[in-house]
Amino acid sequence: MSSGEYLRYVALGDSQTEGLGDGDDIAGLRGWADRLAEQLALGSSGLRYANLAVRGRLAAQIHAEQLGPALALRPDLATVVTGVNDLLRPRFDADEVAGHLEAMFAALTAQGAHVATLTFPDLARITPLARPISSRAAALNHRIRAAALRHGVIVAETSHHPVVTDPRLWSQDRLHASPLGHERIAAAVAHALRLPGSSDSWTHPLSSPAVTPSGWRAAATELRWAATFLGPWLGRRLRGRSSGDGRTAKRPHLLPIQALPMGSEPDDEPGKRPADSPQLS
Repeated sequence: MSSGEYLRYVALGDSQTEGLGDGDDIAGLRGWADRLAEQLALGSSGLRYANLAVRGRLAAQIHAEQLGPALALRPDLATVVTGVNDLLRPRFDADEVAGHLEAMFAALTAQGAHVATLTFPDLARITPLARPISSRAAALNHRIRAAALRHGVIVAETSHHPVVTDPRLWSQDRLHASPLGHERIAAAVAHALRLPGSSDSWTHPLSSPAVTPSGWRAAATELRWAATFLGPWLGRRLRGRSSGDGRTAKRPHLLPIQALPMGSEPDDEPGKRPADSPQLS
């Protein structure tokens, strides 16, 4: 199916698909799914786009809350990305998470939708404190690939390219992509879908090397991150709360979207961080 044939694109997921790290809740979130929709609109003036993603949602919640509305919109293209919030929970079951993903793959493809998903990078390459969950990400990625193969789902392999853990592609909380990161994710999905104008350039390293602290500065950076982001996130978990409590989808209906060429913004801004600092979901 070519991009010109896509008329109804629906995105399902959590904070990454909602767009955290790319804009803010005052000016509005953009995010990789919005960016992908903008490129799709270049090939189809009739494209309409809905984004059902809500931050903080687990795979089971996305399955229960978003699949039904997505099916009702009868998409010809859907993206389903979930699992990171599950990875971070004390009790993680890769088979259970993959089961929810596969159920969504099956339902959407059975209705005739073209479906795409992502694999996840090793979070330990972004923050050393995430080393205990490295094996979880690998286990989930393996199951995502297997489920996708069974249902003809396209997989954008964002897990193993070195550039995906460049700190400039991540916001200050190290869990959500920065605007540049969202741009790269959108380009990865576009390339996996073989959209006109897409290429593997999203896998290329940035033109200048990242500047990373070392020694005592690195330790101080880790402590500051833990106090600013990890501590509050753990506090919400202990209280049984989520950043998505009380929130609904930002774009629950299929609406037209303005076509913008992908990669129309500066791609390499060493050291630049978004003005907002989104919290861990």
